[in-house]
Amino acid sequence: MQPLADWPLEARQGLVGVFTDIDDTLTTEGAITADALEAMAALKAAGLHVVAVTGRPVGWSEPFAAAWPIDAIVAENGAVALVPVGDGRLEKRYQQDTATRERNFTRMQAVLDRIEKTIPGARRATDSAGRECDIAIDHSEFTQLSDETIDEVAAAMRSEGMHATVSSIHINGWYGDHNKLAGAQWIVRELWDRRLDDEMDLWAYVGDSTNDALMFEHFAYSIGVANVRRFEGALPHLPRYVSQHERGAGFAEAAAAVLAARSLSAR
Repeated sequence: MQPLADWPLEARQGLVGVFTDIDDTLTTEGAITADALEAMAALKAAGLHVVAVTGRPVGWSEPFAAAWPIDAIVAENGAVALVPVGDGRLEKRYQQDTATRERNFTRMQAVLDRIEKTIPGARRATDSAGRECDIAIDHSEFTQLSDETIDEVAAAMRSEGMHATVSSIHINGWYGDHNKLAGAQWIVRELWDRRLDDEMDLWAYVGDSTNDALMFEHFAYSIGVANVRRFEGALPHLPRYVSQHERGAGFAEAAAAVLAARSLSAR
């Protein structure tokens, strides 16, 4: 990981947008900070796209999608998107059809029940009521689980044929081929009728934990906020750059780097 200050100015000048994680990337102690919110607004005002991609549930994401200066929130690790359409209204879009979602939901609830009953200390995330396309076990938000228990939960999900990933606060599991990267590719097609694969060097991605590894691998300009160092030993792919500051302040630092190049190219 290189210091964010080493990101060449000319490499930032052609960016069209920024993808970002939410928890511990935009937020600090569970809430978005003023500097992160102002950074999103400044990116939008400069003509850049801003899209959040999160493991959080769609229900939890709704008030933020309606209020934040953002093009969309892709929730539940790529399964569903919330798109602001004006006056605080949101359009909800899914990658899976209704029948598939209903069938998977029933299967996932059974897995969630078994994990809670068989793995000591495992408890569903408090935001579970808002989840439609995945399940989540809390490991660091309100419940503290050891690394061994986190691994056991993820293994239990995978043994049921689910995908499983670990964020800074939750262990998420789901059925389907979506993930954060697939969700990003999908929303670029949905909103702008373009192929993200053709412009991976025109977007930055900002994240903080192991469920961002796929994004760190594929985005030419991937940035970890400083607290990503907590997961450095567990990340199969590290971000290219790392900010000096943690969480929301780190996102604001990354946005400032993008905007500095934008301002220069506009002269």
